Amino acid sequence: MIPKSILITGCSSGIGLDAARTLRARGWRVFATCRAEADCERLRAEGLESFRLDYDDVASLEAAVAEVAKRTGGTLDALFNNGAFAIPCAFEDLPRDAFRAILETNLIGYHDLTCRVLPMMRAQGHGRIVNNSSILGMVGYRWRTAYVATKFALEGITDVLRLELRGTGIHPILIEPGPITTKFRDNSALQFKRWVKWETSPRRDEYKEVLARFENATGPDRFELPASAVTQKLIHALESKRPKARYYVTMPTHIMGIARRILPVRALDWVLAGGKRA
Repeated sequence: MIPKSILITGCSSGIGLDAARTLRARGWRVFATCRAEADCERLRAEGLESFRLDYDDVASLEAAVAEVAKRTGGTLDALFNNGAFAIPCAFEDLPRDAFRAILETNLIGYHDLTCRVLPMMRAQGHGRIVNNSSILGMVGYRWRTAYVATKFALEGITDVLRLELRGTGIHPILIEPGPITTKFRDNSALQFKRWVKWETSPRRDEYKEVLARFENATGPDRFELPASAVTQKLIHALESKRPKARYYVTMPTHIMGIARRILPVRALDWVLAGGKRA
């Protein structure tokens, strides 16, 4: 019996790596991609099929999809769009080039890669396209302008794609994690230092507190779950005969999903601002 195949992005660590290892153990043929070739070499050393895929590099997207088609004979059962990053800063301190960079990776790259695998899925009459969104695709949060913009947009385009692919056997699905134990915060700190001119910002005193939290992280958040919690939802999204349109991961996501539906805007803002008055 030919195993089902999946292409996963962002497999160097965290959610992508856990998903790749777990699905392979379940009998899936996993194409575990990373931005850096050194990470691909490490994954190949542990027995995973891995090659380079960088959302910002169109040539790498084209080459990756061609490699999948070559290895499978032109089929692909699932795509897990997972790789992403954040630039934590206030709206007014987000540089234009930084905004372009995160949109290119977190949104435009997802669109491009998805469009490249759709012909294979159409030809075979089935497929799953799973987009890794966030609790911040449901509600906004201060200091997260760029990331929120990409995840809100990802939610919208996935909804549209689900309607457009209705009846084709191809299911677009969203996973919406809250806090997950990964290197995401460390990577966010690097992006902050790369892009944000915090010393000249009117919020520089607040940024000092942000930097202090980056440098003195004491451990997981209160509601943080391991990457395997996302993988469990991914398994259901891939293997269920009737997958859900959305999968919540972590208690904060469940709480915010309810709060967004039942609370007036002012009340929700008060909650998200930590009880601070307008």
